[in-house]
This record gives sequence, C-alpha cells and structure tokens, in this order.
Amino acid sequence: MNTFGNIFRLTTFGESHGKGVGGVIDGMPAGVPVDMEFVQRELDRRKPGQSALVTQRREEDCVEILSGVFEGVTTGTPIGFVVYNSNMRSGDYDNLRNIFRPSHADFTYFEKYGRRDHRGGGRSSARETVSRCVGGAFAKLALRSLGVKINAYTSQVGDIKLDNDYTKYDFSLIESNPVRCPDMDAAARMADLILRVKEDGDTIGGVVTCVISGLPAGIGEPVFGKLHAALGCAMLGINAVKGFEYGMGFEGVAHRGSEMNDRFVVKNGKIGTVTNNSGGIQGGISNGEDIYFRVAFKPVATLLQRIETLDVDGAPAEVMTRGRHDPCVLPRAVPVVEAMAAMVVFDNYLMSRCSRI
Repeated sequence: MNTFGNIFRLTTFGESHGKGVGGVIDGMPAGVPVDMEFVQRELDRRKPGQSALVTQRREEDCVEILSGVFEGVTTGTPIGFVVYNSNMRSGDYDNLRNIFRPSHADFTYFEKYGRRDHRGGGRSSARETVSRCVGGAFAKLALRSLGVKINAYTSQVGDIKLDNDYTKYDFSLIESNPVRCPDMDAAARMADLILRVKEDGDTIGGVVTCVISGLPAGIGEPVFGKLHAALGCAMLGINAVKGFEYGMGFEGVAHRGSEMNDRFVVKNGKIGTVTNNSGGIQGGISNGEDIYFRVAFKPVATLLQRIETLDVDGAPAEVMTRGRHDPCVLPRAVPVVEAMAAMVVFDNYLMSRCSRI
C-alpha cells in the first residue's frame, strides 16, 4: 500500500532517481490557514546536503502545491503536491543492476515484483519521506489550533546516549546543531563520532525521541488501532527503523507495578497524573499527559567498502558502492518522525470527533 491514514490520508508516489516525488493529502478539513513558508521549512529540515554529517546530494526540495489550497487556506478537497528531483547521479548505480546489496530492499523487491529500480533503491529509498514531511506539515498546521506541539530530537548515536527523561532538555536547542540534539556537549560528541565513522566508509545508528504535548484526553481507539499501536506502525514504516517503545518501554520491566502506576491527582483544575510512566496513553487512548516515545534506527546499510554478496543468479559477487549516502540517518530522520507523529495524532483526532453525537 502507498496510502497512510484513515480520515486524514496521505498517498505518496515517486522514486529516488525518477522525475520527482509527491503525494495527495485527502481528508484535510477546509479553512485551515496554510503557511507555505512553514511547509517549506519542514522539507528543508529533511533535505540532503545540510552539513558534513549527511549525504551531499544537493536537492532544493521545493514543494509545488497543485490543488486543494486557494487564497491561503485549505478548500477541503485533495491537496496534490510534487517535489522534483534535480541532482540524481544514476550512473553511480550502474554496477548494481544485477547485484543484491546486503541488508537493502534489493532482494525482497525483486522477489515481490520480479523486477526493481536499482537506481538509489528506487521506491525503497528514503527519498520517499519527502512526501511524508509535506503531509506532516499540513497535519501540524491543523494541530496548531488545538494547541498540540510535537518535538523530536536525536537522543542517541552509537553509544553516546542522553538521559531518557526528556523534561531535562530545552527543545529550543534542537535546531541549533546539525545533529538535532538538545544537549550541546552530547551533540558535539555525536557529530565527532559520525564524522569518524564516515571517514572509515562505515555507518552508525541511534535513537530519536519524540514528545507530543497538548493533546487532550480521549484521543485514540480502544481495541484495534490503539493510539500507541498507530504510532508504532507509523514509526516502523520509516526507512531503517528497527524498534519502537513508548512511555517507560522496556526499562519498565525491571520495576514493580507499585513503582510504575501513575497516580491520579487534580492539576490546574483537571484530572492528571503525578508520574507519566504510561507515556500519555492508557487503554490505547490519550490521557492528557505528554505522549513520549523512542524510535531506534539501524546503521545505514550502504557502506563505502567492498562487500561480498550475490548477484540475481545466486553467484558470488562483490559490491563497491559509489555515490552519496548518509553515514547516520538520525539528523534527517528527526523531522520525518515528527511528520509521521503529526499525521497519526491528527487522524486519530478526526476519528475521535466521530465517537460522540
């Protein structure tokens, strides 16, 4: 499937080395003010070539809105958009036409479709996330009026790890460094590690933490399609993601229930909780506290080293990847995580509006 969502839906199209990538947003309510500078900034946060820490492919990633926006507001009709590719070097992939790269989607796409686009991974390329950032930007615009804010940041690169307590960090510092880490000392050490890994022709993974604040209680589905399940599905659908946990997550298994229970109190005239080990979701539905989760990204599979592999006939082969690639996806993954979270939250908000007469 190339469509994401239930009421707020995003359908994406395009390949890494095709003419462009784009999508159609359906289910966007009419009358939402559209700040195109904001939409473009969201794309700029994801685009390649931002620093020495990411791929040096140069794409301006200028989004062109084709429909669904008139006189600065949404019309309620499908929003079509396109971002044209301009800096492809498809010749870098000529040697991969009949070779399966280890830990890529080359083999599985070939087995599913009987053919594949070997140029930059084709549809399996992370370039497809351009469309997700546009969809997420429109969801964020709609969430503004609800007072919902979404902040993601790099919380781990390799063995350099921030404390899991997100309340210790100033989110205004996230965009102040190329790693997108709110701890300046850790950001510098993360950047140094990424550069050293890059010099070796290797890659490194890490974790993105995301915090959703301001979402009212009562959003989410109670049985199938629980809010945390929807978030997990969205995050695990991002390229290179290998893990998802929310609230205390795996760390909580070492504690007793008496330590983990979030006791109810009245806060600012509303029912709230003293602690938030549940991560803002109980019974699959938001409880009004911050929703927070972590997403694990593997080291990028593309190495600038000689690697033994097999060709399409199963014969031994050797691959030496050329081209421009990310030594670590974390800096550019941060806005993608935010975008997917925004679409999930807004989609569930729209569904919850249908739950009461």
